Amino acid sequence: MPSARPSRRMSAEDAWFLYFEKPEAPLHIGSVAIFEGDIPFERLRESVDARMHLIPRYRQRAVAPPFHAAHPTWEDDPRFSIDRHVRAFDLPAPGSDQQLLDLAGELFAEMLPRDRPLWDIAVIRGLAGGRTAYLSRVHHCLVDGVSGIDLLLAVLDLTPNPAPPSPPAEPWQPREISGPMEAWTDALLDRWEAGLRAWSDWQETLLDGRAQFRRMTELSHALEVAMPLALRQPRPAPWNKPVGGSRRIAWTEVSFTDVRGIRSALGGTVNDVMLTLLGGALGRYLEAHGVRTEGATLRLQIPVNVRREDQKGALGNRVSMMLPEIPVGIADPVQRLAAVREETGRLKEQRQADAFESLITLAENIPAAYHALAGMGGVPRGALNLVCTNVPGPLIPLYSVGHRMLAHYPLVPLAGDLGIGVGITSFDKGLYVTIISDPEILADVDVIARLYAEEFERLRAVAGVVASDLSDIGVARPAGGRAPAGNGAKPARRKAATPAARRATVAP
Repeated sequence: MPSARPSRRMSAEDAWFLYFEKPEAPLHIGSVAIFEGDIPFERLRESVDARMHLIPRYRQRAVAPPFHAAHPTWEDDPRFSIDRHVRAFDLPAPGSDQQLLDLAGELFAEMLPRDRPLWDIAVIRGLAGGRTAYLSRVHHCLVDGVSGIDLLLAVLDLTPNPAPPSPPAEPWQPREISGPMEAWTDALLDRWEAGLRAWSDWQETLLDGRAQFRRMTELSHALEVAMPLALRQPRPAPWNKPVGGSRRIAWTEVSFTDVRGIRSALGGTVNDVMLTLLGGALGRYLEAHGVRTEGATLRLQIPVNVRREDQKGALGNRVSMMLPEIPVGIADPVQRLAAVREETGRLKEQRQADAFESLITLAENIPAAYHALAGMGGVPRGALNLVCTNVPGPLIPLYSVGHRMLAHYPLVPLAGDLGIGVGITSFDKGLYVTIISDPEILADVDVIARLYAEEFERLRAVAGVVASDLSDIGVARPAGGRAPAGNGAKPARRKAATPAARRATVAP
């Protein structure tokens, strides 16, 4: 068999995002990037098209073999056209940030079509101040947060006037997709090969006492960590309800320099500081809605990158997770940070991420049909209160066809009973925070974004950190004024965008 087969076949971890996806809960990740100036759509489309040979996965679609004999493979799309993936939208006047948020929520809520490569970019023009936004979406089966940043760097530039990308050695010719019988046979052969490898590994373990002891120790540790969490469900929050198909977005940003100053003054990590701010914002939100928070915590799922050095730059998912329970009832931000530090330190000492990585690795040996069957019910409910991602991004300026990127807001999917989610990423001089919700469950997500910004100012003040003069952080600024925290919008029901409010200039 060709050596390319293993790289074409998805891992179980990648395929889970296809199996568990539902129309009302699509499992793609994404971001909204905002650029200075009015970017000509054709220039951007041509720029992305010229880089397709550098990202082969962007011209391949996911194809499942009959009867789920194995996990799906990545196959060349014979109908690939850049026009099916890069589309233009015009905001009507005045092109406000709230209009951008509404349109981003509407577009992000839609599933990526399965009949083509699982990514797209919406170029949104007409923003006030002559700015342009890109809403990028890519399916979670193709990337995790870290590899998603790698893709971002592949389609953007490090300088305003870079040299054009090197052309491909020869014109792209899509590989012919196998018929059902051949795909089924290939899947069975792959499963047979995987079984032989597992059998060989097991035999080697039997002959190597140290390896056998190590594997038994890893499995025992994984069960010791996971079982108590499975048996002890967290108390549901008001947003822990089955999600529907609508999405509302709010965002804010904080100075990376100031956060590092807080960390230096009070201890902990940048992630500890960001979780402390989130706990304060969510606690105040819950109290305002009549929820008692004294002694209360929320269980978060935080993805943890487990890529080895030789796996850097590879697509796909190489993540484990930690499930910290952050306090929401501690009003004092310094005490709350101390509690968050204690909790994350405990989980690191417990090696919780290693435990979940062991379980994920063990699941790779389970036949694909069982994974697909498990996914029919969607993402399990009751185990978490929300997902919070924190993905390191480039701390340097980036450009698209000569236009500087001003801000980069991450977007995370919602599924199961997780009615809100939080994405955090760093870029240039800032840390960008996005809160996304199902508006039928939690309509005033902009309040949480505003409270997050207020908690940052409180913690910065008590830490004695002088505010940085980083006037180019953020984009939600009225002319001549400071950005209102959390977009500065009062709670309001989301108005659905109409065809007149957004006009596609390239057909999907």
